[in-house]
Amino acid sequence: MQLHVVAVGKLRPALRQVGDDYLRRLRRFIAVSEREVREAGRAGSVDRQREEEARHLLDAVPPDADVVLVDQGGNAWSSEELATQLDAWRTAARDVALVIGGAVGVAAAVGERARTRWSLGPLTLPHELARVIVVEQLYRASTILRGEPYHRGERSA
Repeated sequence: MQLHVVAVGKLRPALRQVGDDYLRRLRRFIAVSEREVREAGRAGSVDRQREEEARHLLDAVPPDADVVLVDQGGNAWSSEELATQLDAWRTAARDVALVIGGAVGVAAAVGERARTRWSLGPLTLPHELARVIVVEQLYRASTILRGEPYHRGERSA
């Protein structure tokens, strides 16, 4: 199994540094790639921007990967629940693409391709920060599964 983090836009240098640190840590446990797709800033309208970014996102997802859309309307998992989900993805031995839209959200086509929706909670987060949180939480979930001391909570799953 390989994780693919597919996101709109490039991270600013400070967030890039933090994101790269967590990706490096995560790669000790699982194969993970990151793919940034171009923002559609001059698309004319918000709907057109969403549609263009959706095409870029879907083109970047491996054809046989299960898509997990990071979406405010999705399932809000605790870190322990994410660890259980990560373990299930590994057991299924299928690639998983975690898709993070841009500042204007994603078009319906991305949601239709998604097998699962994961919410980081009810807060509105900048999409750049959401990407760093996703990678950190994947790292945290991996340490939970391995029984490493990074996560200070109790594993209830």
